[in-house]
Amino acid sequence: MSGKIIECVPNFSEGRRPEVIEAIVAPFRGRQGVRLLDYRADADHNRLVVSLAGEPGPMTKALLEACEIAVKEIDLNMHQGGHPRIGAVDVIPFVPVMGIDMKACVDLAREFGMRFYDAFKVPVYYYEEAANNPQRKNLEKIRKGQFEGLKTAIKEESRRPDLGPAALHPTAGATVIGARKFLIAFNVNLKTDDIEVAQKIAQYVRASSGGFCHVKGIGLVLKEKGMVQVSMNLVDFQKNALYRVVEMIRMEAARWGVSVAECEVYGMIPAQALLDSAAYYLQLNDFKPEQVVELALLGSGGEA
Repeated sequence: MSGKIIECVPNFSEGRRPEVIEAIVAPFRGRQGVRLLDYRADADHNRLVVSLAGEPGPMTKALLEACEIAVKEIDLNMHQGGHPRIGAVDVIPFVPVMGIDMKACVDLAREFGMRFYDAFKVPVYYYEEAANNPQRKNLEKIRKGQFEGLKTAIKEESRRPDLGPAALHPTAGATVIGARKFLIAFNVNLKTDDIEVAQKIAQYVRASSGGFCHVKGIGLVLKEKGMVQVSMNLVDFQKNALYRVVEMIRMEAARWGVSVAECEVYGMIPAQALLDSAAYYLQLNDFKPEQVVELALLGSGGEA
């Protein structure tokens, strides 16, 4: 790949049917100009997160093919899962990586939104940097009430979609499309099955209720693991590092006599985010990314 490179992380409301998951991912495999970096399906969340990098043209063509399968196969009237959602194709963000700036990603998001609506007649909301309304920059505000609540709320003037009528697609709901910075999906699983603990801690760490800036979080039950989870999105890891969030969760969990079982990175993560936390926990003095052999080789034009 060369020239303009973007990252895209489409989220689909399917995490339990392997045949549907594989059908959605198939258009991204072996595609010139598109690299499938990672995909993860979670049964408790009932959600599929796909991480892609590539050129805008091939990327959007593959996305439309995957979305066609998702719209056809996913019925939100039958969908149950821990993660908030309003659409079969729930959210599609475009992220500038190389040779392209945020403004171009905003234009790409809006153009793709029109193609998406024309193809599937699923209402579209624009969010983050592509939002037409400042009140819609935050994804959680658009998803308030989820699919079930939005069926009625969509008729309100403030909840009308950017594209399409004031009515959800009967089975595929609505889709949120936008442009944003790199986001880290990061989960902390706790050694308890008490959902109140996870919900309280999520409240303490997320920005919307007075926690860390640039952190979004909810508490979820992980039935398969017999634990609960603080599920988060870190929308600017350079301003609030992973280690800072983890240590806050450890401290708050201790109030209930609960410890951290494990942490999860869901999808892709920048090397810098991991190195920052490694330097903190190892108490490295004046550590620089250039001290990592592979990063130094890449920075000098070599191959790791």
